[in-house]
Amino acid sequence: MSSGQGFQKRSSQADSVVQLSEQGGVRVLHLGGSNVQSAMRLAAPLELELAYTQCMMGFMLFHSKPENILMIGLGGGSLAKFIYHRLPKIKTTAIEINPEVVSAARNYFFLPADDQRLQVIIAEGGEYVAGHPRSADVLMVDGFDDCRQVSSLCSQDFYNRAREALKRNGVLVVNLLSRDKGFRDYISRVEEAFTGRVATLMVEVHGNLIVFAFKHSPGKRVWEDLQSRAAELEAELGLPFTKFVKKLHQSNSF
Repeated sequence: MSSGQGFQKRSSQADSVVQLSEQGGVRVLHLGGSNVQSAMRLAAPLELELAYTQCMMGFMLFHSKPENILMIGLGGGSLAKFIYHRLPKIKTTAIEINPEVVSAARNYFFLPADDQRLQVIIAEGGEYVAGHPRSADVLMVDGFDDCRQVSSLCSQDFYNRAREALKRNGVLVVNLLSRDKGFRDYISRVEEAFTGRVATLMVEVHGNLIVFAFKHSPGKRVWEDLQSRAAELEAELGLPFTKFVKKLHQSNSF
């Protein structure tokens, strides 16, 4: 596969150009430009290659036994695939607006076919969230068109609906770019929707920042037990949860 090989050229968000490239044993999905949408190391196709996807799994620190996860934005399917193989008790529903992205995830990134534990639906994420209240323990939002946050997935109405889509102890997980000019506005909207019950995890300076928002407060004991829970999760899943906790303590006053 040559670097930058594209499938088809498109013009709208629902049909943005989907391209693949490979370098150093890593296959990359680009959507609408040069920005990396998803990546997979060919020698370890079931692992999470990108740091921000690893950080998004930080929700496990607060909700370690979810039954239902709703994902908005599929990309190459890295998170859906990781959860499918490593956490078999979880049912995942992934919403993706672009059918070409779904095709790429299935044909080039080893995303499993739909079954009882995984369902991929072609739909607009905001509309799906609005139509499915109290349906998810965890709602993961990773909606970009090249380097831009998709407008329908970062409005105040969307974040309000996201809170309604969560079950009682649900967690919203949002991937943001700290260099986005609307970045502060997005966080303020999440804080308003979740009445301040928000924690952030910086992946890298001037890069990705992960927002965790809680429908109800996790409780004092959860915060106090983060370190021990991180050690257990790190041993189970092989992700740097202890590092996540350190960063959470650095950037949040619980």
